[in-house]
Amino acid sequence: MEYALITGGTSGIGFELARNFAASGYGVIIVSSSSERLQKARQKLKDSYDVKVLEYQQDMRRIGAAAELYDRIKKNNINISILVNNAGVGLVGRTDEIDLQHDEGMLILNIINLVELSKLFIADMYRQGSGRILNVASTGAFLPGPYTSTYYASKAFVLSYSRAIRYEARGKGIQVCTLCPGATKTEFFSREGVNVPRIAMTSEEVARYAYKRFMKNKEIIIPGIINKLQASRWVPVKLKMKIVENMKNQKVKNQG
Repeated sequence: MEYALITGGTSGIGFELARNFAASGYGVIIVSSSSERLQKARQKLKDSYDVKVLEYQQDMRRIGAAAELYDRIKKNNINISILVNNAGVGLVGRTDEIDLQHDEGMLILNIINLVELSKLFIADMYRQGSGRILNVASTGAFLPGPYTSTYYASKAFVLSYSRAIRYEARGKGIQVCTLCPGATKTEFFSREGVNVPRIAMTSEEVARYAYKRFMKNKEIIIPGIINKLQASRWVPVKLKMKIVENMKNQKVKNQG
């Protein structure tokens, strides 16, 4: 059986992507730091789809977590056909007020462990001559993000890194794609104390769109017309930054 490994696969876009892969007959491996969330997500998938569903509890905010997860999967003799680096968090606020350790943990999760998982699994994919990687960035990858500076910068890294390794993988039977969703109705906004934007898409919409284009090997996947405009190079950066600032004002006022 072909397996799709999805970090952050218990809720939001990650869980909905897991549903799409399961519906297409892939075995699904979901990864999360919460055993309770893993059990609930696994049961939902097993109740709906006749595929193998495995769970791995792993806190991806720690240095070394990617190698630990890889080693556990290899010891279980599981071959990963698809890697989805979906796990990620964001932080909202002025850069001088965001806790340094929180920023550090976010960078480990959003960048370091994403890179390490990509490196480890793409080496296996090269050896077998096939495989797919989907790295989840954001429309924030296309612009600076006032009051969410480190988060947007981390997603810019993900986009740049993914495009580079996609180029390296050309002609080797490996595809690397980048998903850049905009505002999505997930736990991100409630966790950060920010209202969900009215233009936000649902996780189901984002995942359905992303899955179809990922399987067609689209390099950069941006769901939604408004999100495409936000990422467009024709919209002035200063205007984009003003829009982002207005979206974050609620959180910043709460901090003040």
